[in-house]
Amino acid sequence: MARYTGPVCRLCRREGEKLFLKGDRCYTEKCAVDRRSYPPGQHGQGRHKVSEYGLHLREKQKLRRIYGVLERQFERYYDRASRQKGITGENLLRILELRLDNIVYRMGFAASRSQARQLVLHEHIAVNGRKVDIPSYEVEVGDVITVRGNSRNMQLIKDNAEAAQGRSVPEWLEVNLEQMEGKILAVPTREQMDISVQEHLIVEFYSR
Repeated sequence: MARYTGPVCRLCRREGEKLFLKGDRCYTEKCAVDRRSYPPGQHGQGRHKVSEYGLHLREKQKLRRIYGVLERQFERYYDRASRQKGITGENLLRILELRLDNIVYRMGFAASRSQARQLVLHEHIAVNGRKVDIPSYEVEVGDVITVRGNSRNMQLIKDNAEAAQGRSVPEWLEVNLEQMEGKILAVPTREQMDISVQEHLIVEFYSR
């Protein structure tokens, strides 16, 4: 299964803002964006005039990297979103938000989406009592997501759940960190998705 294996802090620097790809490290002084707030590479500190196409591309790349989705899969998601009723950009965000790895991250069982992906792949997560090891699995309203059996004793998951105790949970989710389970209450609206992207620029990118 293809996936990005390079330094993720480089991705944040390229987009010029924190994408929170390394969990708690992004909140510390070690964050690469805080230390070097310019793009990576030997020409990173030079002046660059960004074209209209460049603005659209960067917004698309930013969203793709936030959720850890590769190009072809992202294009398939966009194609689905464009065929659904409603606003295409919001449909795209909704599809990405309902991925299982994102839900595991949102519920506080993982410190980052990439870590959530690993937990799902290693069969630590169940949906409605059944093991699911596909990070892109799309959850539905009413689904119950739990940490499986002995996996609840993993120190990593315990630490993540403890760190998430004081964090706010999206309104469309219900989480019990002590029981290590959560439930999908509703399909998220755009106002409930705290993703700092201008999705209309992504729609314009694919509409060229």
